[in-house]
Amino acid sequence: MFKNYIKLAWRKIKADKLFSVLNILGLSIGLGITLLLFLFVFHETSFDTMYPKRDRIARVLLHTTDQQISETWCASPSAVGPSFQKEIPEIEKTVRFYHYAFGQPASISVNDKELIEPRFFYADESIIDVFDLKFIQGNPKTALTRPNTIIISESSAKRYFGNLNPIGKQLKLENYQDFEITGVFKDFSSNSTIDCNVVASFKSTHFAKNPSWGNASFETYVLLSKNANLTSVEKKMAKLIKKEVIDPWYTFSLQPFPKVHLYSADYSDSYTARIGNIEEVRNLSFLAVLILIIACINYMNLITARSQKRHKEIGINKTLGASTKSIVGRFYAETGLITLISVIFSLILAILAIPLFNRVTGIELDYKDLFTLPFIGSLLITWIVTTLIAGSYPALHLSQLAPNVIVKSVFKTKTSGILVRKGLVVFQFTASVILIIGVMVVYQQINFIKNRDLGFNPDKIIAVSIGAAENKTSINSLKNKLLNSSNIVGVSSAQGFPGVDVSGRDIINPITKNGHNIQTNNTDAEIVKVLNLKLLAGKTLPKNKAKGDSIVDVILNKKAVDFLGISPNEAVGKRVQLGLGDNAYIRGVVDNFNFSSLREPIGAYAFHNDNSRGLHNYLLVKFQGTHIASILEEIKDNFEEIIPNAAFQYSFLDKNLERFYTSERRMASIGLTFSILAVFIACLGLFGLAAFTAEQRSKEIGIRKVVGASVFKITKLLSLDFLTLVAISLVLAFPLAAWLMNSWLQNFAYRIELSWVVFIVAGVIAIVIAIATVSFHAIKAAMANPVKSLKTE
Repeated sequence: MFKNYIKLAWRKIKADKLFSVLNILGLSIGLGITLLLFLFVFHETSFDTMYPKRDRIARVLLHTTDQQISETWCASPSAVGPSFQKEIPEIEKTVRFYHYAFGQPASISVNDKELIEPRFFYADESIIDVFDLKFIQGNPKTALTRPNTIIISESSAKRYFGNLNPIGKQLKLENYQDFEITGVFKDFSSNSTIDCNVVASFKSTHFAKNPSWGNASFETYVLLSKNANLTSVEKKMAKLIKKEVIDPWYTFSLQPFPKVHLYSADYSDSYTARIGNIEEVRNLSFLAVLILIIACINYMNLITARSQKRHKEIGINKTLGASTKSIVGRFYAETGLITLISVIFSLILAILAIPLFNRVTGIELDYKDLFTLPFIGSLLITWIVTTLIAGSYPALHLSQLAPNVIVKSVFKTKTSGILVRKGLVVFQFTASVILIIGVMVVYQQINFIKNRDLGFNPDKIIAVSIGAAENKTSINSLKNKLLNSSNIVGVSSAQGFPGVDVSGRDIINPITKNGHNIQTNNTDAEIVKVLNLKLLAGKTLPKNKAKGDSIVDVILNKKAVDFLGISPNEAVGKRVQLGLGDNAYIRGVVDNFNFSSLREPIGAYAFHNDNSRGLHNYLLVKFQGTHIASILEEIKDNFEEIIPNAAFQYSFLDKNLERFYTSERRMASIGLTFSILAVFIACLGLFGLAAFTAEQRSKEIGIRKVVGASVFKITKLLSLDFLTLVAISLVLAFPLAAWLMNSWLQNFAYRIELSWVVFIVAGVIAIVIAIATVSFHAIKAAMANPVKSLKTE
């Protein structure tokens, strides 16, 4: 019986090639999009599943206790790890991570080669056991037990040494520290939160010798004992903080390791370069399901558009004794065969689209994942569900009709099925209009961010890494060398710059004694000029300081001064408490500027010139002209002359700031592409309903033509019905889209206001698409020979 169903289904597909192609095309595109998005969701939800102890690992989160702005940091003080392990029995081991120079790419020398290593970390030796590092060479038990030892990934070993054995060889960091390579470990997976290329012993840092409760710059992971209770451990952590820290400005909590990747998008100071977003996963999952539903609805509309030809066939079969069950089986066999063909084509489309999808999203999806057992199982379930949904209406509705009703022509006008089909079209266009509005709003917000006055000018500024400089003399020599160029208009050395994490501290109000979070940046006098900051009061930092001068000059932004409760002019000359000693004085006040994401309100910020804080990490070079390649070459030549034996590493400030909005740009790109395809699929459904309507009203059209109706009037008559459906879709879509996009915009402290123009444009697009889709069948029906349609019964 089943074999006969398949044979009949194949004959029906071949007999009606146009509609079969439209069905397969719509389902293939819908399923292809669904496969891609589900593959993305699989990738994101598969993070960190490779670690055997993952259910016992947790990350320490720091919560600031600022009364005005409470933040959550992924970083914690260096004393946290050893203290927790010593004092809390449920914590078996801890691992501290310190990304070299607080996230700066490292310049390393290997065999006379100068290389940039962006993922250079220090970590406790317990990293090997807690995260179960697989060693290819070396002894994991002793690899990081000594200072100045280092382990490198397999790919880094090949990059540094080719096929040579790296064990025992030396690696020089920034021309001042040598490390002995004691191990080679297997690369971390692309779906691992831990993504180190190089791991040096934490004992090599001064932080290991003098652990502090103040400098929160270290990611700390804990390995809990079996059956440990997180709430109980967190209570013990709170007691320990009260014991160790006088008037702490933070509290701690534990984040289960399996949640680190997807539930950390709103946290700051994370060292990993792979930060996911559960909202993005949910949105794309919803988009995948929505497009799959649209594709299924499209199938229903197309298959029922040919239902008039099927009515008599079904009626005759039922008259000859065919059961309802057999009719249902035949319809589902036909749907199943079409969806199976579509699944095969969708796999091909997904494989071809993966490279483009990877470029758009920045995610490393692999087509091989489509053929893993879990994904094949999911694909099988998707095929079954799609078959059941897409075939439900034609199978269950038409099979239930009585034979005497089916074969009568009166069925064509009395059946309520047309209302169902119209409702499905309304759903398709409502979803499509919401997608169109969503994409337009996301792009408007991105453009708003791109064009907003940030309070400083990031254009034409290059940040050059100078961590390898031996001393301040070298830095000053490079600055002077660059300033001799006609292409360079300003140079400043600094600990960091807007868009890069600097030192987090507390600024104290001397009257209320309350603290407030503040970012502090060790820099020089040129920073105000290079960033084009607006000086509200006072002066910039002094260009030169006398030897032995212990005064720390500070420039605050207006947000910090407002917290102190004084005006910018009153602030100048006053002493300020922000963790820079007792001799820190306010020299100037600049206007507020966005040094972080526009999702967050502007915070307090300070520039200072504390000489005891070490060398600066970056040289900010402001240039003029459009010949960027030649300017970069000039900067590189000067860099290599003054700081030899170091790799030249740079970034553009404006491009660096864009990384805050990677998720939004990704959603906009994916949304635009898939919205266009969703609208196309919806148009196929509308095309099917237009064909069905023209077929149903063929006799009416013939009569109207006989009594003198023009082609234009008949086309208008048929088109108005569909424009009514589109109008209903717009009425439903506009409030839903407004609610959804207003909710999304709440994530930004600085955002656009929804404009009625967006809704009008989306409405016009929907109407134009509907008219263009329907007009083909409307004009074709209007121009048909009326005699032919009147003779048909």
